Amino acid sequence: MQTETTPEIVKSVYMKLEKNIAVYRKTVNRPLTLSEKILAGHLDAEYLEKILDNDTNYVFLQPDRVALQDVTGQMVMLQFMQAEMKSVALPTTVHCDHLIQARTEGKSDTKLAIYENNEVYNFLESTASKFGAGFWKPGAGIIHQVVLENYAFPGGLMIGTDSHTPNAGGLGMLAIGVGGVDAAETMAGMHWELLYPKRIGVYLTGKMNGWTSAKDIILYVAGELTVSGGTNSIIEYFGPGVESISCTGKATITNMGAEVGATCSIFPYDKRMELYLNSTGRSKIAELANQYKDYLVPDKKIEENPEEYFDKVIRIELSELEPYVVGPHTPDLARPISKLADDVKDNNYLDEISVALIGSCTNSSYEDMSRASNLAEQAKSNGIKAKIPFLVTPGSEQIRATIERDGQIDSLKSIGATVLANACGPCIGQWHRPELKQGQQNTIVTSFNRNFPGRNDGKRETMNFIASPEIVTAFALGGSLSFNPMEDNLISDDGVEFKLEPPKLAPDVPENGFLVANDVYIPPPENPDSIEVLIDPNSERLQKLEPFSKWDGQDFKNLTIMIKAKGKCTTDHISPAGPWLRLRGHLDKLSDNLLLGAVNAFNNEVGNAKNLISKNIENCADIARQYKKENLPWVIIGDNNYGEGSSREHAAMTPRFLGCAAVITKSFARIHETNLKKQGVLALTFANPLDYEKILEDDKISLNGLSNFSEKKPIECIIEHIDGTSEKILLNHSYNISQIEWFKAGSAMNVLRNKKI
Repeated sequence: MQTETTPEIVKSVYMKLEKNIAVYRKTVNRPLTLSEKILAGHLDAEYLEKILDNDTNYVFLQPDRVALQDVTGQMVMLQFMQAEMKSVALPTTVHCDHLIQARTEGKSDTKLAIYENNEVYNFLESTASKFGAGFWKPGAGIIHQVVLENYAFPGGLMIGTDSHTPNAGGLGMLAIGVGGVDAAETMAGMHWELLYPKRIGVYLTGKMNGWTSAKDIILYVAGELTVSGGTNSIIEYFGPGVESISCTGKATITNMGAEVGATCSIFPYDKRMELYLNSTGRSKIAELANQYKDYLVPDKKIEENPEEYFDKVIRIELSELEPYVVGPHTPDLARPISKLADDVKDNNYLDEISVALIGSCTNSSYEDMSRASNLAEQAKSNGIKAKIPFLVTPGSEQIRATIERDGQIDSLKSIGATVLANACGPCIGQWHRPELKQGQQNTIVTSFNRNFPGRNDGKRETMNFIASPEIVTAFALGGSLSFNPMEDNLISDDGVEFKLEPPKLAPDVPENGFLVANDVYIPPPENPDSIEVLIDPNSERLQKLEPFSKWDGQDFKNLTIMIKAKGKCTTDHISPAGPWLRLRGHLDKLSDNLLLGAVNAFNNEVGNAKNLISKNIENCADIARQYKKENLPWVIIGDNNYGEGSSREHAAMTPRFLGCAAVITKSFARIHETNLKKQGVLALTFANPLDYEKILEDDKISLNGLSNFSEKKPIECIIEHIDGTSEKILLNHSYNISQIEWFKAGSAMNVLRNKKI
């Protein structure tokens, strides 16, 4: 299998775009947005003559490639093996970026990770080779940065088993985060199903200046849309302001679109993308993009009257945009930096910063590191170093080697920075912090993308405020949240005051080109048949999957309530990361983290619930295992936007493995809802959200009429109270005919395997 994005592949995509867009344009008889064009170019033919602009149209798409990271990729490969497929049907790569823990510094941390995770890396390398996928070694870099550098192209469609896959939208690609089953099915040659997305337009005018960067655009948008405002929507950026943003700056913006629940985000093709393609050795693809440019930008009339073609439009004048800071504990709590000091006082936030961190997949570009290093040089020349630990995470070996050659690393080190591994590290909870005492409240500032409680270091007490790398670097020098580099002075050790100048404009790409990383990639072999994939039955890290049982054809009667989640319940709360990442290939052992971070509305405890057998308050996983042993299926009750955050399908698989029959919420995040459906768990929403309040701790839940389960037909739910009274409510769902078959078969993977048989 060819894993490279070759000019031949790109040209075939563009020829299909040209053909399909012509048909779809006749169908809708109006100008088309960029996202509509790319979707049309990848639609199955049957959808090209349908009007898709409503909330109920599921479509089948033909992606151009699949990308897997090492944590979610384990389960993808285990499911792919379960389906008994011989080879991947389209270009696929595996990236080892999540399992490297930040402890001391990059080289030693990577070496230790290779030792500790050798079994997993060998499994992933062998399955990649066996099934025709490319394999990126530990240390090569973070999946999204490596994809941007090597595989992304304007007008393409890819899926990836990570919620920040939309990073590739900075290079004009529709790139969408999915669960593992979606990836496994697509790798097996099936077309990928998606609820046809709505369209949110962000109209940019003007040009950024001073301290403002691309990061501030998405932080502002997050504040406008909230964590659920982009659900089932594509965010499309357009207008004269887009050409003032570098390709990697655009990628920062599209990366963080995941924080508002967006399906993905995208920018139109322009000269900044052309420059990046040329600089990363893809000049022939740039030539093709120039040739087919009309299909890689929205129609001209879109910009003239965007409100007519988008469901929502946000307008931003870039010259007036301030640097923004978001947090703590949620990426949509946004304010300009000029308001932060007052916010700190009003909310009693801990002003003193414990650690400042820059880099990650979101902000480790050559441009980012150059602007941060300029601030470091200013500080150095005035005899000032960082007041706090200052950690830098390069996004890839290509970036790390290049900024080492060009001096940015030395500049950052000169003020006390420590360079970590080319991996996710602290961004996803892979961060060892022995200096923190149990329960110690502390403040960190990062240029990362996500800041839920416990996200970065496993400590719910850690408050993460997110800003641009420039602002975070300034915070490292100032040492407190109330320090505003635009207004406040720094004081050197000898008592001299000085004020930081805004970071200098930095080049999009290095003048002398990128240093190409060597010995970081293994292509698929020519003879994969000789490769054997072995899983030790006694392994602590890997476990072969057994099919989930199919539905028995009966209504669900007297389901026990496991937990009633209150407030924000992300996939980090349902199936935490951190130390649990090492068990992502072993479903049984991983299931011990079930709902570990969820706040229970019945008792306000975290991760604990009432065992209705023992009547004791116990860990949710322990309760679930007892219920499973007694053959007692159970249900989770959720709040708004249940399952936001990471794409990890483990947050659906672990409840399913331990006996969860249904999850009933006020609303779902897109990826998690799909993951539940794929694993055979009923994903239902209250027809009346106020019915959430009717659910009591000792209640039993019955779901009736499942034999007549059908599209758009609500499910009848009977709530049996402990006092003998009962209430009937209705539950909505978004299942289509094929998704109902997943439920009946026990999982989507069972459907795939049965088709093969």
